[in-house]
Amino acid sequence: MDLRKTLRGRRLLATVAAVAVLAGTGTWATVVAADDRPAVHREDRVLDMPGTRLDTSYFTAGQGRRPAVLLAHGFGGSKEDVREQAEELARDGYAVLTWSARGFGRSTGKIGLNDPDHEVADARRLIDWLAKRPEVRLDARGDPRVGVAGASYGGAVSLLAAGYDRRVDAIAPEITYWNLADALFPNGVFKKLWAGLFFTTGSADLSGGQQGQDSQGSQDESGPQGGGGGGQGGAQGGGQEGQGGQTAPSAPPAADGRNQGCGRFEKQLCAMYERVAVAGKPDDAARRMLEARSPSAVADRIKAPTLIFQGQSDSLFPLGQADAMAKAIKANGAPVDVDWTDGGHDGGDRETGRVQARTRDWFDRYLRGDRGTDTGPAFRVTRSGGVDSTNGAVQLRGATGDRYPGLEDGRRNVALRGREQSFANPPGGGPPSVSTVPGIAALSQASSFGIGVSLDVPGQFARFDSAPLKQSLRITGTPEVNVRVRADTDDAVLFAKVYDVGPDGQQTLPSQLVTPVRVTDAKQGKIVTLRLPAVDHEVIAGHSLRLVLASTDLGYASPAQPATYRVALAGDGLSVPTAPGVHTEPASLPWWVWGLPLGGAVVALGVLLTGRRPTSAPPPDPALTDVPLQITGLSKRYAKSADRYAVRDLSFRVEKGQVLGLLGPNGAGKTTTLRMLMGLISPDGGEIRVFGQAIRPGAPVLSRVGAFVEGAGFLPHLTGRANLELYWRATGRPAEDSHLDEALEIAGLGDALERAVRTYSQGMRQRLAIAQAMLGLPDLLILDEPTNGLDPPQIREMREVMIRYAAAGRTVIVSSHLLAEVEQSCTHLVVMDRGRLVQAGPAGEITGTGESLLVGHEGELSDALVDKVSALPGITSAVRTDAGLLVLVDGAAPARLLAELVRLEVPVTSFGPNRRLEDAFLTLIEGGSA
Repeated sequence: MDLRKTLRGRRLLATVAAVAVLAGTGTWATVVAADDRPAVHREDRVLDMPGTRLDTSYFTAGQGRRPAVLLAHGFGGSKEDVREQAEELARDGYAVLTWSARGFGRSTGKIGLNDPDHEVADARRLIDWLAKRPEVRLDARGDPRVGVAGASYGGAVSLLAAGYDRRVDAIAPEITYWNLADALFPNGVFKKLWAGLFFTTGSADLSGGQQGQDSQGSQDESGPQGGGGGGQGGAQGGGQEGQGGQTAPSAPPAADGRNQGCGRFEKQLCAMYERVAVAGKPDDAARRMLEARSPSAVADRIKAPTLIFQGQSDSLFPLGQADAMAKAIKANGAPVDVDWTDGGHDGGDRETGRVQARTRDWFDRYLRGDRGTDTGPAFRVTRSGGVDSTNGAVQLRGATGDRYPGLEDGRRNVALRGREQSFANPPGGGPPSVSTVPGIAALSQASSFGIGVSLDVPGQFARFDSAPLKQSLRITGTPEVNVRVRADTDDAVLFAKVYDVGPDGQQTLPSQLVTPVRVTDAKQGKIVTLRLPAVDHEVIAGHSLRLVLASTDLGYASPAQPATYRVALAGDGLSVPTAPGVHTEPASLPWWVWGLPLGGAVVALGVLLTGRRPTSAPPPDPALTDVPLQITGLSKRYAKSADRYAVRDLSFRVEKGQVLGLLGPNGAGKTTTLRMLMGLISPDGGEIRVFGQAIRPGAPVLSRVGAFVEGAGFLPHLTGRANLELYWRATGRPAEDSHLDEALEIAGLGDALERAVRTYSQGMRQRLAIAQAMLGLPDLLILDEPTNGLDPPQIREMREVMIRYAAAGRTVIVSSHLLAEVEQSCTHLVVMDRGRLVQAGPAGEITGTGESLLVGHEGELSDALVDKVSALPGITSAVRTDAGLLVLVDGAAPARLLAELVRLEVPVTSFGPNRRLEDAFLTLIEGGSA
């Protein structure tokens, strides 16, 4: 360590701290950048606002004036939630101001759900404060060059700030709302679970705590309204959902004892929530209150360039909110790009890195004025792009369009079938159907794999089905359908959803989304146009669509009075948007696609320069033409070792129709042997011949070899059949040579072959991988741990697959650690230990040389008879078991023992060795180690 540098650093920090104390402007901290960009300086302040004191942090790096960015946090959080993004933007040359909103973190005041007179006014005063900072670029006196970004609650702040303050130059809202009344009261139905989460989060922590009075310091005339206290370091903990970072001030008790649960909310919001929650449906006053606090209230005034991110996994603020947002702002003449991310309030991948990088590019273009910056496509949607075969993770790919298609583009009709149906709304609205559980992250994401929690209660829904689709269909937007609704009450509430139904009847609810609708004057009968949830979802050929109309849903309030609903189709069926101008980006190429050709070119160049020529393969051996595999004297040394062997002097032979089990402990050399057999690595000695042909990398005879190595990857959105056809096309061989139907019959996948792979169980994926290895019906099939991760029934099915394949005269080599399975499926065994052959031969010979015999017999044997058997010469003991009489032999010949048993009148039905493969294996390994 350089002591002089350490001392200089300490003096610098001491000087900065002293300046902060003397000036009374807050606490300064230095955040050292991890790269060569300037270090980030953070200044924490508590700024006085009318009715509140806001806890803020200000981040800068480098010198000179630069554009500013306001970063707002989500509901229930604090300024600490956006600290890392703030630091990164500061390193990129922005002055960044973060703050904890009223009622959250260490800020005081009441939560007003982005009240224009409170939270929005706070944001405008923060812009005033930025205009006075010497680091911030100005467009005019009091007008800083400033952008606003945030997610959810903070995303709405960015929109509202742009609507109420023309000084905002660019915004990037994420997973937020356009009209909060529409979000919480869609189509007049109360979204009770999400609303309850909102108000529970804001009402938490009623016991008091910090009152925002822990800040000290002199007055700061540069702060809004001429006042500001120097904080003691700002909020230190990240705000958590429902926690709000540090303890927020509680509401004083009401004089009449009511509204005790109001917590940090403004009383009028509490009263509104209580009124709607008790009634089970919104009233006009509630809608007006929330609409007044929504960006839609200033729709015609938002003219800043807007980059909209909205999540596909979001039952709180679905894609329709972003659609209304985009159309309104675009109508004002502002540039608008729309990005549908994978994740939202219900989970999925928020794609944080990509979202923040695109936000930075947006600000570079519209705040810095870098016209050459690529801000991305006008429209982008994230789609599943397959599975990483190395770790099983879902890969995401983007689909883009040069314009935003909206939710109606490229409509196609899908005919539905079904007569008029009646169903009940139960008393009290329970038990409810389930579409999703709001805010439970894993559920919405799991729906993309055909897994979900959707449940429709019998007797409480009607359904209408399409015929199986002849071609795959990509739905991008909002499906629509016309239905006729009648009820025995004036007020009917329906929950509409569209399922993707596979050939086996398994149904998947895309993104776990449902559309509620309240139908008034339902007694008279009414034709209603249902706009189903906006999704981006591919329906595979062979699947069908199912429209379900339910009377209840867990996330919403249903009428408490019992009722009967009658619904019927009133049109041509389902109208589905396809967004034909949106195209999926090609998958990025793995490194080996370009790396292997490049490596080959380097090798070829080396051969030319050194004058070497590839060694020619040995000629075929006519005597082995019908022998699937013969290994002779095979050896492979460890890398950089002259005398340590992974495999040494290995020799064995495999005949047609055999299922050979390759056994050995870890480090025995099994995997190395299989790699040499498949031509992936070259041996140091000996040879491998397949049907008489010597194995070399790329040997033509390898086309007669099929192999499955654990971890095969498939494209989850394609059917099993489509995956196999795509794989075979990649081999470049004629389609008729694939013998696809024969391979599939052996694998036994049945109707599951026409389902998307994302709906497969682990066992079905393993069998599909086996089918892939069997394409072309190779004469020699190599399976490495084919039963890994399978349950007992699936293991039994895999065993039958291997036996069926070999029964046709082909050969299977299987490497497995499950000795009991090997014992039941393998006809022959090769046991290896420390690179050497221990024993090879028929399985019966290896397991049948034990020291115990099992005698099957009829009826019960008396104690006296068992004692007589135990007393025979060369017998150690005889014990009754459920399987028969277990006789431990000590020198007696089996034939002699059988004769004695007959003499003693033991009713023998079977007679044979009792030793299991596990016993034989352990004996062989222990013997080899001696």
